[in-house]
Amino acid sequence: MRGHPKRQKVVSAAIVGGRMTGGDRRRQIVNVAIRIFSERGFRGTTTKEIAVAAGVSEAIIFRHFATKDELYSAIIDHKACSGDATNENPALVETVKCVAAEAIERKDDRAVFEGIARSMMEHHDRDPEFLRLLLYSALEGHQLAQMFWDRNVLLMYEFLGGYIRDRQRDGAFRDVDPVVAVRAFSGMIIHHSLNNTLWDRQRKLLGISNGDAAREFTGILLRGIAENHRPAAASRAESGKRSATAAIRPKKKK
Repeated sequence: MRGHPKRQKVVSAAIVGGRMTGGDRRRQIVNVAIRIFSERGFRGTTTKEIAVAAGVSEAIIFRHFATKDELYSAIIDHKACSGDATNENPALVETVKCVAAEAIERKDDRAVFEGIARSMMEHHDRDPEFLRLLLYSALEGHQLAQMFWDRNVLLMYEFLGGYIRDRQRDGAFRDVDPVVAVRAFSGMIIHHSLNNTLWDRQRKLLGISNGDAAREFTGILLRGIAENHRPAAASRAESGKRSATAAIRPKKKK
């Protein structure tokens, strides 16, 4: 039986009024895709499954993203770059630069690295899905991993490496390859976040706050690269060498 024409018209108007805008629908599809990819990987996910989870047809998916490449690029833009970054989830590199800007200007090394470490760990805590997504993309040899590397990781190396080189010219840091220093520093942070996200969610092994972790990791880095820091073991070794040399040196005749 047909419904009342006037009632049908009202219902239709309500449906149209409740539709998402193109931008909102695009963001919804990206967020759903991120969630599904992070749970099943790229090889285990189809556009049909993304469409079902998003409550749309595959045709809608391809209307917003003509190819899978466009969808992957949108994910990177949304989560790692400046494209769709929001105040709640800003682009990581941009966040790091903002956090470190004042400390860099006054050349406060501890504040620079401690602020960056804490910012990165807080970013990972807010968005564990993206860490899982990156792991899947790397393990499956997916192009999204290379996109993230080119648009995010390399920029981070360039930014931090540049600061380390500047401080080396100031005589504050010893002559160490900046890339090695950045790798060591970011390695501590990433490994910590991966442990908390994948294996030790209850933080039974290392139950410390992001602030405490940032402070400790920064201390380890600076003790390794600061020009005026002489490791205790090296000092003892040098002292022992001098003593041994003195012991075997012939005594002068009186």
